[in-house]
Amino acid sequence: MSKFKKKKGGEIPAVNTASLPDIVFMLLFFFMVVTVLRDDSIFVQNKLPKADQVEKLKKDRSIFIYAGKPGPGYKQYGEEGKIQIGDKFTEIKNIRFALEALRGKLLPALQDKVMVALKVDGETNTGLVSDIKQELREINMLKLIYITAGGNELE
Repeated sequence: MSKFKKKKGGEIPAVNTASLPDIVFMLLFFFMVVTVLRDDSIFVQNKLPKADQVEKLKKDRSIFIYAGKPGPGYKQYGEEGKIQIGDKFTEIKNIRFALEALRGKLLPALQDKVMVALKVDGETNTGLVSDIKQELREINMLKLIYITAGGNELE
């Protein structure tokens, strides 16, 4: 018969950290790939009307126009509906120049196929939307999409 011996040290072995840098870099790359950065800061109120038939929009050829009353941090601009393109408030007469500049930033193959997406607050005056649409007709940007929230307005 053999005799069992007790371990003298009883110490816990050190944790192997050889794969730790691989795990950290894998997580870093994962979050870099899946994180979406916001292009524009929205300065206007943007409670979108609801619609029950909505489709996903391809953002590679879209130009967004926001319309609505200035948001809580921008009350110094008044209470009337404002137009925002990019990160700036724009007047009706300057829409043409702002949209032409944004169209120029798109890929050359997509410049003729650009879509204008209107994100209009539900409380915005219809006259402002009509003025925007009239300017879009004058610069021949006829592909127009209204951005809405999913759901049914009547529910």
